[in-house]
Amino acid sequence: MRIFVLNCGSSSVKYKLYDMDNEQVLAEGRVERVGQENATITHQAKGKEKISKTMPILEHTVAISETLNLLVHPEHGVIDDLSAIDAVGHRVVHGGESFSESVLVKSDTKEILDSLAELAPLHNPANVMGIRAAEKLMPQTPQVAVFDTAFHSTIPAHAYLYAIPYSLYQKHKVRRYGFHGTSHLYVSHKAAEMIGRDIKELRIVSCHLGNGASITAVLGGKPVDTSMGFTPLEGLMMGTRSGDIDPGAIFYLMKTYDLNLHEIDSLLNKHSGLYGIAGVSDMRDIEKGIAEGERLAQVAFDMYEYRIRKYIGAYIAAMGGIDALVFTAGIGENTPSLRTKLCQNLSYLGIELDEELNQKRGEPLEISTQGSKVKVFVIPTDEELVIARDTAAVVGKK
Repeated sequence: MRIFVLNCGSSSVKYKLYDMDNEQVLAEGRVERVGQENATITHQAKGKEKISKTMPILEHTVAISETLNLLVHPEHGVIDDLSAIDAVGHRVVHGGESFSESVLVKSDTKEILDSLAELAPLHNPANVMGIRAAEKLMPQTPQVAVFDTAFHSTIPAHAYLYAIPYSLYQKHKVRRYGFHGTSHLYVSHKAAEMIGRDIKELRIVSCHLGNGASITAVLGGKPVDTSMGFTPLEGLMMGTRSGDIDPGAIFYLMKTYDLNLHEIDSLLNKHSGLYGIAGVSDMRDIEKGIAEGERLAQVAFDMYEYRIRKYIGAYIAAMGGIDALVFTAGIGENTPSLRTKLCQNLSYLGIELDEELNQKRGEPLEISTQGSKVKVFVIPTDEELVIARDTAAVVGKK
């Protein structure tokens, strides 16, 4: 079975074509600057030279059409025609309470997704745009929606409800949803596999640390709490997002500077986090600033580590202990200094790092010592593979 995985952003399209018989990637690439005259396409087929080109791509249907043309291209492609693709799996960020698992896309599915757009205005409209574009180009091919929020659907009410009038949950579904679900699913199961134990026996804290960041407590294979909430703004300090903040401070800033809703939203989502403190959002620039003696770079790093550590501690308490700590995504996989400081500050739990292993990257690794009471892993995430697996499973049920 061949599954085409699409991840559509507001101005980008990322894709992979999988052969699910051996879960190999046959081709992958991305389209950037969709909507502009100078859009770029990067494409890599298995065993073939990587190519890139610049061209006008003004909307998602054209972007996806160009990727499909590359898949069947006699020189750069890997399939003879589009009928070789058995299904298309789409990343959809927010499924609300309507979707607790991946689903086959039908006409009413798209209507529900449209209604959820206000819960994830930066992501869901683009995700649904990708679904409609793929349907137009491949009308006979099944389309499957795979949700970032679905993995978190097992979180109990006492953890997902906010302490606001219950009627607001009943009427408007204001609650914690959580995100990065496909990533937390993948790395927690991979950790259990590396430990050699059934995930149902384990207590795992999964740390997805990228420009957006979240932590999930996985008890017996099921999430019981997660740091992101109603939107991806809650929780950890991130690249440009504030994470947790007293709502009273928001009211104060709006009043003091006469900010409207759009302006305060932009402040918290695009001008805060690491960027708000140190003026840069990339952890590599933060580390460079620390090396050059920049005080605010050090403050930003310390804040970032401290908030992660607080959530890890909270989730250990929520699960009654911890068996494994997992780091993934751009910062989680590629910042040994952060892992070192976190684990040193958590050494009272019996965590011991093997610093030689901690410096390695690019493959799933256990980086704790043999004597460590808690296993520590660095696991490159593979959200696209989770989407492909779910898509194959859903289509197989037809």
